[in-house]
Amino acid sequence: MDARLVSNLPFPRNYASELLQIERGRGVVLRDASGRTYLDLGAGIAVNALGYGRRDLARVAARQMRRLIHISNLYANAPAIELAELLIDVTRDRVGSFTAVQFGNSGAEANEAALKYARLYAHRTRGPGHHKILSMSNAFHGRTMGALSATPNKKYSEPFEPLVPDMLSSEYNNPDQLEAMLSDAYAGVIVEVVQGEGGLKIMSEGFAAKLNELCRMHDILLIADEVQTGLGRTGRLFGCEHVGLEPDIVTFSKPLAGGLPLSATMVPEKVNSVLNAGDHGTTFGGGPVTTAVAAHVIRTIADPEFLARVAARGRELTAMLDEIVASSPEVVERRGLGMLQGLVIAGDDAAAAARVAGIMDACRDRGVLLLRSSSNVIRIAPPLVIGGRDLARGIETLRTVLQ
Repeated sequence: MDARLVSNLPFPRNYASELLQIERGRGVVLRDASGRTYLDLGAGIAVNALGYGRRDLARVAARQMRRLIHISNLYANAPAIELAELLIDVTRDRVGSFTAVQFGNSGAEANEAALKYARLYAHRTRGPGHHKILSMSNAFHGRTMGALSATPNKKYSEPFEPLVPDMLSSEYNNPDQLEAMLSDAYAGVIVEVVQGEGGLKIMSEGFAAKLNELCRMHDILLIADEVQTGLGRTGRLFGCEHVGLEPDIVTFSKPLAGGLPLSATMVPEKVNSVLNAGDHGTTFGGGPVTTAVAAHVIRTIADPEFLARVAARGRELTAMLDEIVASSPEVVERRGLGMLQGLVIAGDDAAAAARVAGIMDACRDRGVLLLRSSSNVIRIAPPLVIGGRDLARGIETLRTVLQ
């Protein structure tokens, strides 16, 4: 066995039997327990947007921990209020107008809140019988029961059936099928602009326009799952901005608190106006430490100069991946946006999945960590602060392995 891997872990068998044990990180480089270093092109599954070992984040967290770590949502705390106001401000004129923020702890929890709010809104404005939820083929919205029910992939859902009823799916980027399915029987539609776990397919502008039109027509809440695409990952603050999607609710989480667990569900006034005390809640969501750190993260990422650098780096990544597509016969196409991109590997499902695993292992052995999306896509989602040389070095390693 590889000495860098640890086995017989005290974790459920949901996880791999052997895992690389990471000890520390600095910038975009990680160090394992044996002292070997790795260039991280996965960012903790698109979480560590600002990289590792950030002293500014550590100072904010430590300062707040000395004052107040936890208080629950039975009370207010200043960092949570500040962050909510900041999020309402940065989303305005970009993805919609919101009057409240529901904090949580993960992307799945943010999507659970959004799905609950969609059903609650439909029930209180139109009465029973308008509760269906529509998601898209190849979508992934989380592993809790509501989010899982909106994830039409038997690999994830079959062992847990029966799922939440009246959760249906439509073909991604098929406006005709969307129009045929939607009616006022639906409470909500949940979509990703880039399908992070479903192969990195991008929503077309035409499909976004049809979603906007039909959801307004039937008063269906349009939910944008920006858990993976939000907060700078695509080169803009939100993925919706690329395609003109106009959501009623937006969810995001991964990079929000710089690696600490925090999510946000953006709530519009028309939903907030029908909520009653106790309709939803969370014990840890919106805690003072995570929200204090998140405010610092948001101010850093939302800076126009920062976003411009991310967009430029995304164009560099696009060019490098397009060169690989042109030169490698086993790479079918490039997919994704900005700093969330990937390469589709040729072959049937089993062969492509095995090849992806082999590519990832070979890159790891050469000091580069990658992700996968679906079964046949090599996913690249580095920290947004990665420099041009490091990015080029990582992609050159991938090119070498593919050759």
